[in-house]
Amino acid sequence: MGDVLTRIPVREQEPKVRATNFEEVCLGYNKEEAMEEATRCIDCKNAQCIKGCPVSIDIPGFIREVKEGKIEQAYQVISKYSALPAVCGRVCPQETQCEAKCIRGIKGDAVSIGKLERFVADWAREHNVKPVKDVEDKGKKVAVIGSGPAGLTCAGDLAKMGYDVTIFEALHEAGGVLSYGIPEFRLPKTAVVAAEVENVLGLGVKLETNAVVGKSVTIDDLMDKEGFEAVFIGSGAGLPKFMGIPGENANGVFSANEYLTRNNLMKAFREDYATPIRGGKKVAVVGGGNVAMDAARTALRLGAEVHIVYRRGEAELPARVEEVHHAKEEGIIFHLLTNPKEILVDENGWVKGMICIEMELGEPDESGRRRPVEKAGSEFTLDLDTVIMSLGTSPNPLISSTTKGLEVNKWKCIVADEEKGATSRPGVFAGGDAVTGAATVILAMGAGKAAAKGIDEYLSNKEK
Repeated sequence: MGDVLTRIPVREQEPKVRATNFEEVCLGYNKEEAMEEATRCIDCKNAQCIKGCPVSIDIPGFIREVKEGKIEQAYQVISKYSALPAVCGRVCPQETQCEAKCIRGIKGDAVSIGKLERFVADWAREHNVKPVKDVEDKGKKVAVIGSGPAGLTCAGDLAKMGYDVTIFEALHEAGGVLSYGIPEFRLPKTAVVAAEVENVLGLGVKLETNAVVGKSVTIDDLMDKEGFEAVFIGSGAGLPKFMGIPGENANGVFSANEYLTRNNLMKAFREDYATPIRGGKKVAVVGGGNVAMDAARTALRLGAEVHIVYRRGEAELPARVEEVHHAKEEGIIFHLLTNPKEILVDENGWVKGMICIEMELGEPDESGRRRPVEKAGSEFTLDLDTVIMSLGTSPNPLISSTTKGLEVNKWKCIVADEEKGATSRPGVFAGGDAVTGAATVILAMGAGKAAAKGIDEYLSNKEK
């Protein structure tokens, strides 16, 4: 038995080895390690960890089952609340959510809730255990737009309530940001994402791929001509932002979105796929969020020397601490308190470098973070052949501009009620990045869950 104050460590690939492959970095717990870690949970009666979870999983309940070695029962507890436990166990920022509220963490380490969730979900997949649906069909059709975390959660919850659900996905593969945005070494596509999508479809949910809502079909068509009584919009935020600096249109400048999509969905990281991608020998990633870390660590694995350029300090990096730690271990070079001024372009129109300037932190801005200001005369040049802009994304206005009566805000995000996901158009609900702008997988799932409840309430009241 280990020390109750210290969590059971998780095995990982060695940094030098993993920096050359796309296999998963974290190897997870085995059953003995999971059961030992579960004994550290003190099974609080008023469990604060549940309050820190956007989908309100009964965390002490599933950990109790793990403690006793009842892994199938632990999975059924989790799957009542979450459609994507193997995903969440890998990519949720547990350290700022459930684990941040863990009482055990007041003295010593918080219980490793995320790694336990991952173990349970992986065990269930390996033993072919599926989520249970035990309600009668209601015979009412609901359309879900987008098969990312918000859409999959909403669809799964509605199916469990007995609705006839069809997901419309614009791309050729389901999963949304889980499939195109997060790299293989953090979230395996076939082993994890495809299996979780299959679990949702196993509840009776139908999936139509290559269906661009707003072009091939509109929300008005779905509701007026195809008999869908409610629609959930979970179309994400796929429109990249740029800085507007000179040279940004040069060859060799990518948005992180495009760079990661080519690698993930088009499998450019695999030698047996003929997907064109400029790997680059010297790459700069501009930005400091999780997507920036993903792009930087992908470029490294494609053989580049990689620099991260971020205008604030380390304390302000928005990426998860674990992602920053892994990036540093793998040899990525950080230029903090640094901002690009201009991308230098050679005579053939390709990137050849980037002029940067050092920054210092001034007064706090409206977000409460200290605003970076330029340090006069501190310009320097990085020699580069590729630049990846990772400055966030906003929703594509295609759906909102082709749907009657749908209110959007100045950022082109759909306006929706936080508690139930209702929009200004009756019967149309929305959640996730399409409403909030780019955020986390688990917050999108929380929004999908809330909207499923809102849709159920709306359709039940409609009958009366």
